[in-house]
Amino acid sequence: MAKNLSNPLKVALRSRMKGEVLKNITPESRAKQSKAITEKVLQTEAFRNSQRISIYLSTSSEVDTGELLNECFRLEKHVFVPTYEGSNMEMVRLKNLEDYNSLPLTKWNIKQPSAKEGRENALTNGQGIDLFLMPGVAFTLTGGRMGHGMGYYDGYLRRHQNTYPNKKTTYMALAFREQIVDESELPLDDHDVKIHTIITE
Repeated sequence: MAKNLSNPLKVALRSRMKGEVLKNITPESRAKQSKAITEKVLQTEAFRNSQRISIYLSTSSEVDTGELLNECFRLEKHVFVPTYEGSNMEMVRLKNLEDYNSLPLTKWNIKQPSAKEGRENALTNGQGIDLFLMPGVAFTLTGGRMGHGMGYYDGYLRRHQNTYPNKKTTYMALAFREQIVDESELPLDDHDVKIHTIITE
Protein backbone atom coordinates (compact mmCIF):
# COMPACT_ATOMS: atom_id res chain seq x y z
CA MET A 1 0.00 0.00 0.00
CA ALA A 2 1.24 3.55 0.20
CA LYS A 3 3.84 2.83 2.89
CA ASN A 4 6.39 1.61 0.36
CA LEU A 5 6.03 4.75 -1.72
CA SER A 6 7.31 6.95 1.10
CA ASN A 7 10.75 5.33 0.97
CA PRO A 8 12.76 7.17 -1.72
CA LEU A 9 15.53 4.53 -1.76
CA LYS A 10 12.99 1.82 -2.57
CA VAL A 11 11.30 3.96 -5.21
CA ALA A 12 14.66 4.57 -6.91
CA LEU A 13 15.69 0.91 -6.72
CA ARG A 14 12.35 -0.34 -8.04
CA SER A 15 12.54 2.12 -10.92
CA ARG A 16 16.10 1.05 -11.81
CA MET A 17 15.33 -2.68 -11.55
CA LYS A 18 12.22 -2.45 -13.72
CA GLY A 19 13.53 0.17 -16.14
CA GLU A 20 17.01 -1.22 -16.78
CA VAL A 21 18.03 -4.43 -15.03
CA LEU A 22 15.09 -6.76 -15.68
CA LYS A 23 14.61 -5.51 -19.26
CA ASN A 24 18.24 -6.32 -20.08
CA ILE A 25 18.11 -10.00 -19.09
CA THR A 26 17.98 -11.88 -22.40
CA PRO A 27 15.29 -14.54 -23.02
CA GLU A 28 18.09 -17.13 -23.22
CA SER A 29 19.46 -16.12 -19.82
CA ARG A 30 15.96 -16.11 -18.30
CA ALA A 31 15.34 -19.63 -19.58
CA LYS A 32 18.75 -20.92 -18.45
CA GLN A 33 18.49 -19.36 -14.99
CA SER A 34 14.86 -20.48 -14.55
CA LYS A 35 15.82 -24.09 -15.37
CA ALA A 36 18.70 -24.06 -12.86
CA ILE A 37 16.52 -22.45 -10.18
CA THR A 38 13.76 -25.03 -10.76
CA GLU A 39 16.22 -27.89 -10.30
CA LYS A 40 17.54 -26.33 -7.08
CA VAL A 41 14.05 -25.82 -5.64
CA LEU A 42 13.09 -29.44 -6.36
CA GLN A 43 16.12 -30.62 -4.38
CA THR A 44 15.39 -28.56 -1.28
CA GLU A 45 14.16 -30.24 1.86
CA ALA A 46 11.48 -27.55 2.17
CA PHE A 47 9.99 -28.50 -1.20
CA ARG A 48 10.25 -32.24 -0.67
CA ASN A 49 8.64 -32.07 2.77
CA SER A 50 5.85 -29.65 1.84
CA GLN A 51 2.44 -30.92 0.82
CA ARG A 52 0.70 -27.56 0.43
CA ILE A 53 2.59 -25.13 -1.78
CA SER A 54 1.83 -21.56 -2.81
CA ILE A 55 3.33 -20.78 -6.22
CA TYR A 56 3.10 -17.63 -8.33
CA LEU A 57 2.11 -17.86 -11.99
CA SER A 58 5.07 -16.16 -13.66
CA THR A 59 5.13 -13.22 -16.06
CA SER A 60 7.82 -12.83 -18.73
CA SER A 61 9.97 -10.71 -16.38
CA GLU A 62 9.99 -13.28 -13.55
CA VAL A 63 11.67 -16.61 -12.92
CA ASP A 64 9.53 -19.10 -14.88
CA THR A 65 7.49 -21.36 -12.58
CA GLY A 66 5.92 -23.51 -15.32
CA GLU A 67 8.08 -26.57 -14.69
CA LEU A 68 7.68 -26.26 -10.92
CA LEU A 69 3.92 -26.21 -11.37
CA ASN A 70 4.12 -29.39 -13.48
CA GLU A 71 6.23 -31.12 -10.82
CA CYS A 72 3.88 -30.09 -8.02
CA PHE A 73 0.96 -31.68 -9.86
CA ARG A 74 3.01 -34.76 -10.79
CA LEU A 75 3.97 -35.26 -7.13
CA GLU A 76 0.32 -34.72 -6.14
CA LYS A 77 1.08 -31.73 -3.94
CA HIS A 78 -1.73 -29.28 -3.17
CA VAL A 79 -1.10 -26.18 -5.28
CA PHE A 80 -2.31 -22.71 -4.27
CA VAL A 81 -1.94 -19.65 -6.53
CA PRO A 82 -2.62 -15.94 -5.98
CA THR A 83 -5.84 -14.27 -7.00
CA TYR A 84 -6.14 -10.49 -6.65
CA GLU A 85 -9.11 -8.28 -5.98
CA GLY A 86 -8.42 -4.61 -5.33
CA SER A 87 -5.74 -4.35 -2.65
CA ASN A 88 -6.38 -7.88 -1.43
CA MET A 89 -4.68 -11.16 -2.38
CA GLU A 90 -5.94 -14.66 -1.59
CA MET A 91 -4.36 -18.06 -2.25
CA VAL A 92 -6.76 -20.51 -3.87
CA ARG A 93 -6.25 -24.09 -4.97
CA LEU A 94 -5.58 -25.35 -8.48
CA LYS A 95 -6.52 -29.00 -8.89
CA ASN A 96 -4.37 -30.05 -11.86
CA LEU A 97 -2.80 -29.01 -15.15
CA GLU A 98 -6.15 -28.99 -16.96
CA ASP A 99 -7.48 -26.64 -14.31
CA TYR A 100 -4.44 -24.36 -14.84
CA ASN A 101 -4.78 -24.43 -18.64
CA SER A 102 -8.43 -23.39 -18.44
CA LEU A 103 -7.75 -20.27 -16.33
CA PRO A 104 -8.69 -16.91 -17.88
CA LEU A 105 -6.04 -14.27 -18.60
CA THR A 106 -6.00 -10.93 -16.75
CA LYS A 107 -5.30 -7.57 -18.40
CA TRP A 108 -1.62 -8.15 -17.47
CA ASN A 109 -1.71 -11.37 -19.49
CA ILE A 110 -1.36 -13.58 -16.41
CA LYS A 111 -3.58 -16.58 -15.76
CA GLN A 112 -5.64 -16.02 -12.63
CA PRO A 113 -8.43 -17.99 -10.98
CA SER A 114 -11.44 -16.18 -9.61
CA ALA A 115 -11.81 -16.15 -5.83
CA LYS A 116 -15.57 -16.31 -6.38
CA GLU A 117 -15.49 -19.81 -7.92
CA GLY A 118 -15.74 -21.50 -4.54
CA ARG A 119 -12.17 -22.81 -4.73
CA GLU A 120 -10.42 -24.04 -1.59
CA ASN A 121 -8.90 -21.03 0.16
CA ALA A 122 -5.67 -21.46 2.15
CA LEU A 123 -6.78 -19.07 4.90
CA THR A 124 -10.07 -20.83 5.56
CA ASN A 125 -9.27 -24.51 4.95
CA GLY A 126 -7.76 -25.00 8.42
CA GLN A 127 -4.39 -26.15 7.08
CA GLY A 128 -2.72 -23.17 5.41
CA ILE A 129 0.47 -23.26 3.32
CA ASP A 130 3.70 -25.17 4.04
CA LEU A 131 5.89 -23.43 1.46
CA PHE A 132 5.55 -20.07 -0.30
CA LEU A 133 7.43 -19.71 -3.61
CA MET A 134 7.57 -15.95 -4.19
CA PRO A 135 8.50 -13.48 -6.89
CA GLY A 136 9.88 -9.99 -6.33
CA VAL A 137 11.72 -7.10 -7.96
CA ALA A 138 14.92 -7.12 -5.86
CA PHE A 139 16.39 -9.19 -3.02
CA THR A 140 19.30 -9.16 -0.58
CA LEU A 141 21.19 -12.28 0.47
CA THR A 142 20.06 -11.76 4.06
CA GLY A 143 16.38 -12.21 3.24
CA GLY A 144 15.31 -8.74 2.16
CA ARG A 145 12.64 -8.69 -0.53
CA MET A 146 11.14 -5.81 -2.49
CA GLY A 147 7.95 -6.47 -4.42
CA HIS A 148 6.08 -4.27 -6.87
CA GLY A 149 5.06 -1.81 -4.16
CA MET A 150 1.50 -2.98 -3.56
CA GLY A 151 2.29 -4.91 -0.38
CA TYR A 152 0.30 -7.98 -1.48
CA TYR A 153 2.69 -10.64 -0.17
CA ASP A 154 3.70 -8.81 3.03
CA GLY A 155 0.03 -8.37 3.89
CA TYR A 156 -0.89 -11.94 3.00
CA LEU A 157 2.00 -13.54 4.91
CA ARG A 158 0.96 -11.59 7.99
CA ARG A 159 -2.64 -12.76 7.68
CA HIS A 160 -1.45 -16.35 7.17
CA GLN A 161 0.75 -16.08 10.26
CA ASN A 162 -2.12 -14.69 12.34
CA THR A 163 -4.46 -17.44 11.12
CA TYR A 164 -1.95 -20.26 11.76
CA PRO A 165 0.32 -18.94 14.57
CA ASN A 166 1.84 -22.36 15.35
CA LYS A 167 2.45 -23.45 11.76
CA LYS A 168 6.02 -23.78 10.49
CA THR A 169 5.96 -22.23 7.02
CA THR A 170 8.92 -21.60 4.69
CA TYR A 171 9.19 -18.40 2.64
CA MET A 172 11.30 -19.03 -0.46
CA ALA A 173 12.01 -16.41 -3.13
CA LEU A 174 13.06 -17.23 -6.71
CA ALA A 175 15.45 -14.68 -8.21
CA PHE A 176 17.62 -14.02 -11.25
CA ARG A 177 21.20 -13.26 -10.16
CA GLU A 178 20.70 -9.72 -11.52
CA GLN A 179 18.00 -9.16 -8.88
CA ILE A 180 20.37 -9.58 -5.91
CA VAL A 181 21.36 -6.19 -4.50
CA ASP A 182 23.42 -4.91 -1.60
CA GLU A 183 21.67 -4.46 1.74
CA SER A 184 22.45 -0.74 1.67
CA GLU A 185 20.37 -0.44 -1.53
CA LEU A 186 17.31 -2.13 -0.08
CA PRO A 187 16.23 -0.70 3.29
CA LEU A 188 13.61 -2.83 5.04
CA ASP A 189 10.54 -1.20 6.57
CA ASP A 190 8.72 -2.51 9.64
CA HIS A 191 5.98 -4.08 7.53
CA ASP A 192 8.41 -6.00 5.28
CA VAL A 193 8.46 -9.76 5.85
CA LYS A 194 11.90 -11.38 5.61
CA ILE A 195 12.45 -14.37 3.34
CA HIS A 196 13.95 -17.60 4.75
CA THR A 197 15.64 -18.78 1.52
CA ILE A 198 16.50 -17.13 -1.77
CA ILE A 199 17.13 -19.44 -4.70
CA THR A 200 19.23 -18.17 -7.59
CA GLU A 201 20.99 -19.98 -10.41
